Amino acid sequence: MGEVVDEYGMSERGTAQQDNGENEVLITGRTSEGNMTNTKLSQAKSAKNDEFYTQWADIEREVQAYLEFDPDVFRDKTILCPCDDPYESNFFKYFALKFKEFKLKKLIATCYAGSPIANVQLSLFDEESEENKTTRQPHKIEITEVPDLNNDGSVDLEDVELLLASDRNHLTRLKGDGDFRSDEIKKLRDEADIIITNPPFSLFREFLAWIVEADKQFLVIANMNAITYKEVFPLIKNNKIWLGATGNGSDMVFAVPKGFEIAEKDREKAARLGYVGDYTRLGNSCWFTNLDHGRRHLPLELMTMADIFEYSRHKEIRGRKEYDKYDNYDAIEVPFTDAIPDDYDGAMGVPISFLDKYCPEQFEILGITKTWFGGANKTYSNQIQVNANGSQSQKLVSKLNDGAAIKVDTPPLNETYYIVDGAYYTQVYARILIQHKRATK
Repeated sequence: MGEVVDEYGMSERGTAQQDNGENEVLITGRTSEGNMTNTKLSQAKSAKNDEFYTQWADIEREVQAYLEFDPDVFRDKTILCPCDDPYESNFFKYFALKFKEFKLKKLIATCYAGSPIANVQLSLFDEESEENKTTRQPHKIEITEVPDLNNDGSVDLEDVELLLASDRNHLTRLKGDGDFRSDEIKKLRDEADIIITNPPFSLFREFLAWIVEADKQFLVIANMNAITYKEVFPLIKNNKIWLGATGNGSDMVFAVPKGFEIAEKDREKAARLGYVGDYTRLGNSCWFTNLDHGRRHLPLELMTMADIFEYSRHKEIRGRKEYDKYDNYDAIEVPFTDAIPDDYDGAMGVPISFLDKYCPEQFEILGITKTWFGGANKTYSNQIQVNANGSQSQKLVSKLNDGAAIKVDTPPLNETYYIVDGAYYTQVYARILIQHKRATK
């Protein structure tokens, strides 16, 4: 799940944060009068869009891939869900119900108070009055067994409810605010073997560093654009982390708080997938993990370059004689993963979605076309940007230096391009630079 916010859009720790690419915006508490300024209110409201609650089906589908690869992947392991109120978290619900089947050692969940969708997915204390519900205060739940307490022959959610109701020591209030960066939660992190959750997207850089710092196994959801972050990509390049087995770049449906601004097309898409109400879909979400799964070791089936140019399903490629070459990187532009040629041993720039099909035994990752990574063999000065509508930038820009550039003979139509010393250039989205493994030996 994402970070919990109150009716003002503020998080329980008194801040709201949103990710706008490379930078994060920090919004501090209320004014001395107890009210937020209009600017802060507007910004804090947007922080609600950091709230995404994962569906059971997506969790089950992903976890199954790790069990297929290693049936004992969770045996005798302690799992920590550090952003997961059991009143609402399907992560807690799923692993509680699978506790015995997976042969877990312990399941720990921690949360903030006052979730905006408390009791929507899971309620453990329906008998409590609203004002006394434990989720009104930060708390943790620790489970070391889930027996069949109702004697119906199977372990189900009712057994989890009965377990917690019979021994309230399983559920205790935290001394602090439940922030994953606090010493209190760090101790739980250090105790855990595997961390599994859907952290706030805006805090993903910091959350991942928090995991890596402790050298823990993990399975988390984030925005696919995180691949390009300087805090993330080096870990991918060095095969320290990778994408999960399912849902990468495809539609994932999430429950969202009341008042969340849902685009109508996303609401309709969620409804077509069977989720009606406060649900949205995200087409650019993906799983990040360092748990191995068999699907990442399946090599891509590739064609020769000649066959690609003759038979490709992409009109942009079919009929070509060769791929474009970057002007500022020693690599060719391959705009689709299924258009990677089997018989080219040089460096290739491919979309970041390639990582969903990446087999480390088949390809070597060389780098990424981002300024912070380096690798470009030239830079451009005195750039003039010409927008798709034909208008020109009033000032010189430097955007062409943050990505791979392709030199073209004539200005493209209905597309942004750049003029440098009378020459024309286009720029492609961030590309991962790869090479066939056989060519790097």
